[in-house]
Amino acid sequence: MAVVAQEIPINPRLTEPTTAQLFAQAEQLSAYFYETAAERDKQGGTPLAQRQAIRDSGLLKLSIAKEFGGYGLAWPDIYKIIRIIARADSSLAHVFAFQFLMLASIRLYGSGEQWQSLFKETAAQNLWWGNALNPLDTRTIASEAAEHLLFNGFKSFCSGATDSDRLIVSAITADTKKFIVAAVPTQRAGIYVHDDWDNMGQRQTDSGSVEFKGLRVEKQELLINPGPLSSPFSSLRSMVAQLIFTNIYIGLAEGALQEGKKYTQTSSRVWSGSLAQTIQEDPYTLLHYGEFWASIDGARLLADHAAALLDNAWGKGLALTDAERGEVALAVFSAKVNSTKAGLDVTSRIFEVAGARATTAKLGMDRFWRNLRVYTLHDPIDYKLRDLGDWVLNGNYPAHSFYS
Repeated sequence: MAVVAQEIPINPRLTEPTTAQLFAQAEQLSAYFYETAAERDKQGGTPLAQRQAIRDSGLLKLSIAKEFGGYGLAWPDIYKIIRIIARADSSLAHVFAFQFLMLASIRLYGSGEQWQSLFKETAAQNLWWGNALNPLDTRTIASEAAEHLLFNGFKSFCSGATDSDRLIVSAITADTKKFIVAAVPTQRAGIYVHDDWDNMGQRQTDSGSVEFKGLRVEKQELLINPGPLSSPFSSLRSMVAQLIFTNIYIGLAEGALQEGKKYTQTSSRVWSGSLAQTIQEDPYTLLHYGEFWASIDGARLLADHAAALLDNAWGKGLALTDAERGEVALAVFSAKVNSTKAGLDVTSRIFEVAGARATTAKLGMDRFWRNLRVYTLHDPIDYKLRDLGDWVLNGNYPAHSFYS
């Protein structure tokens, strides 16, 4: 059964909103998404009404500078807004956040003329960017054809490709085996977005596959100047991505805590062995909520610190040094590790304070854990811990890569 779209209580797009107004817009969207989040999680598929609500809010241009028609928010504020959306619906937060990862890719990989032109176009037309880049999936091959390239193959984990206006795509060149990236319209002939995402979590991210059959890519659409991993600055893309993950994990933990708190206050019962008269006075209930708060609060502080370092590094542009990039990586990895552990702990143990009745399928409280479990498996923290250990023991910063 389809989820009936409710009236969307958001303000119309504002010409020059304040930061406070943008945060209020995000809170209104989050409240709207929460109304149907549990039901839509069961349904899966593409949340078209909710995606349209994000479009209508104007928040797709948060990261674009005002001179190019955007709102020019700093990275710390962008991540906090992502976190607000994730509390209610981590799938929508995922595809919403990838808008800023794709725009960051354009900025870091493309020429000045390219990224400025694409930023202006994105802001003016309210474009939504989807992902078909996935550097770990090398099945797409680019071959030369006269004055253009032809892409053929597949890409997996293409979050947000469905219902997008533009795509960031990548391929391996047939002759030189070089990794290349391009920006193309989603509706171009030769692009086939498949509805084949059916995982136990993040069920409305449309993170299935995209197939390319003779996709024509013009050479001016290639983001190769300076291109991927050409400098410490261009390698910040992975830091942007890692902090997206981190803040969605925190948002999921916050959402589970809010849901558990509401249920505990209204429906949970004092255990028969407790000396407390009410659930709000039970010492073990209070202890667990204290543990949850401490772990989430610590993860928030680490994430905000890392976002501030990223914002500072972003402002340095090509002047960014390896050491400065390394300091950002250390902060991001610490935040990622702690948000993963805190999130998995809170989303699984929230039932200990909510009680057996909170496991009803109608409530759908398990979605927080399922969403987090699926998302965290895409990038195991073991390797982040290894890199942090290499820094502690040997003084080596994490190497530049697409995922670190």
